[in-house]
Amino acid sequence: KKGWLGNRAARGGGLIVGVAPAMLPVEVVSVARTPDVFVRAVTPEEGRELQRITKRSKAPVRVRRAIVVMASAQRQPVPLIAKLMQVSEGYVRGVIHDFNEKGFAALDPKWSGGRPSKTDQKTRERIGQIARCCPRDLGWPFSTWSLSKLREVLRINQIADISHETLRKILKAQGISWQATKTWKAGKDPEFAAKMARILDLYDNPPADGRVISVDEFGPLNLQPRPGRGWYPKRRPRRFRATYHRTHGVRHLFGALDLATGNLYYRIRDRKRSSEFRGFLKSLRQRWPGEKLYVIVDNFSPHKHKTVRDWCTANDVELVFLPTYSSWLNWIESEFAALRAFALNGTDHLSHGEQDDAISAYIRWRNKHATPKRDFAVNSKIRLPDFLPYVA
Repeated sequence: KKGWLGNRAARGGGLIVGVAPAMLPVEVVSVARTPDVFVRAVTPEEGRELQRITKRSKAPVRVRRAIVVMASAQRQPVPLIAKLMQVSEGYVRGVIHDFNEKGFAALDPKWSGGRPSKTDQKTRERIGQIARCCPRDLGWPFSTWSLSKLREVLRINQIADISHETLRKILKAQGISWQATKTWKAGKDPEFAAKMARILDLYDNPPADGRVISVDEFGPLNLQPRPGRGWYPKRRPRRFRATYHRTHGVRHLFGALDLATGNLYYRIRDRKRSSEFRGFLKSLRQRWPGEKLYVIVDNFSPHKHKTVRDWCTANDVELVFLPTYSSWLNWIESEFAALRAFALNGTDHLSHGEQDDAISAYIRWRNKHATPKRDFAVNSKIRLPDFLPYVA
């Protein structure tokens, strides 16, 4: 093919085999473009599988490689695919060659082992032991570790030179987390173990001659806005009044949990003296005539009043007292927590009648879904033979 040296030859894209002065004819040989890399012929079944991977796979690597194969099967050139997927042309050619050789196995990610860990198992265990110690016991002038302080101590003592994130992961793997300290109260009840064993036996093996009832008071029920949590539009939580006056007095709820059925019974009174407590026991006695009642109560003084004890003795009611500072042994406490969360929290009742109706409605709903109470604190530490006594 004849052509002229200059812009026309440059636009022609031909291969110049001879050099000549400007404006002189030269011989130009046209060579076809090197064929691009394409994937092998894809069957309809393989095409459907590729499409399924692009829509349902949760691995981004598989999705990206499947898209490359599909684009190549549609005869898209490598540069166009690379530009579309924001990858290099070498990556596209590698995926195509791998798919031609291995099929769908070429789409799977090929993760490498990564950089070797800076710490071995023994070092990680030592880090966990140090984190569980009080810094003062190790000679450092602070009472608790932060990640920064612990990391610096490990570096100074040439135990490990690691990042904050690596240290956090090591502590998490050792079962160590950032928690608030808690307090405990020691009871002086010399019969702690015996009383706890008696109550647990009533929970585990209810007597055949009677019924086990867990009783306690809930309150005081005053009228005030109660904080709570709920589902609201973003940044649009429910608002309550911040200024209020307690001019309506308080009320108290007497509650009884029947372990045999799981039902919750209650009375709301203005006061919680021994007379009100005795009246509540009378209502329980009338509910189950002919059965002995084992009533689990705490050491609140009205529960031990002489008139209450005499009435219980005369009416086949046995009061089973908790050890001191051990209200957690009373099963009804968990029911009171649910009552507070679902009937009172997030409310602002303006009258006691309105609040009483809310409590009553919740308890009626709860009793419709009640089941017998079994398996009290099965996996708790209180079931261990070496459980520390006198600890509430």
